[in-house]
Amino acid sequence: MVNGNVKITSWVQKKITDPLLSIIRRGTEPNQLAFSAALGITLGLFPICGVTVFLCGMAIALLGSFCHAPTVMLANFIATPIELSLVVPFLRLGEVISGGSHFPLTSDALKKVLTGQASREVLLSVAHALLGWLVASPFILGTLYIVLLPCFKILVHNFSSVPLSPKKPLNPHSEVKLKVRDV
Repeated sequence: MVNGNVKITSWVQKKITDPLLSIIRRGTEPNQLAFSAALGITLGLFPICGVTVFLCGMAIALLGSFCHAPTVMLANFIATPIELSLVVPFLRLGEVISGGSHFPLTSDALKKVLTGQASREVLLSVAHALLGWLVASPFILGTLYIVLLPCFKILVHNFSSVPLSPKKPLNPHSEVKLKVRDV
């Protein structure tokens, strides 16, 4: 069992911790990191598996310099297990919002989806899950931004190797003197 814990710890270190520290050490602003992480997680919760990478790519293309692409993609990767656990709550929220009938989650319904024999009910349930995500996503994005901003401020302060402001030197005791020649 100890060997399994070491492998999991090594995987988390390699896939999550090291990339996050690499991003922070490059000197990105905490508010941009918090927004990008919140956006990546929110888009990563999209209830159709396999689509989230494309959504993140489109968001990065549309937002350009307003978001930090590596942070969006890392957050999307981290959100994958959560995505799978929230499909049913998004489905139920969409049913409540639309006043639709309760879709029974049975193995027969899953079999129809996997074999491509999706009936109207299954397609309607997917639409309900999308509606649930669409309604919840602004609240998820806002809440995550509020929670992540102080976290990234602390992380950037503790781990950044680049000063946040061009006026603030990396080492406060070093000075740069310029020689000026008269012409």
